[in-house]
Amino acid sequence: MSPGPASVEPMTTVARAAALMRERDIGDVLVAYDRDLFGVLTDRDITVRAVAEGRDPTATTVGELCTRPPVVTLSPEDTTEHAVELMRRYAVRRLPVVEHGGCPVGIVSLGDLAATEDPHSALADISRAAPNR
Repeated sequence: MSPGPASVEPMTTVARAAALMRERDIGDVLVAYDRDLFGVLTDRDITVRAVAEGRDPTATTVGELCTRPPVVTLSPEDTTEHAVELMRRYAVRRLPVVEHGGCPVGIVSLGDLAATEDPHSALADISRAAPNR
């Protein structure tokens, strides 16, 4: 898992969330309120649910666009096999890791799993590559 995931509150603007993604070179942010996971916002959500619909990113909030509960999550004690199973079952590329009670503590991506489970794969190589700014 990647610890210390980027997170924003539901009332954060999409423009601010996108800037945070750019600053941290990530494709998603967790949406949390009062230390509880509220949803997940991906770069694809921004493209499909905001830009393609002509929404103003400086006025639209992440709470309006994010994937809402029930969000598929892992606990810190879960295995990589369980993560793979959940990704397959729900067709997701990222899984928030939450402690008991819903507090987000990390995120597991498809790239993280590839680097761990199949370190010589093309996906693992791509995941380890430097950002292309």
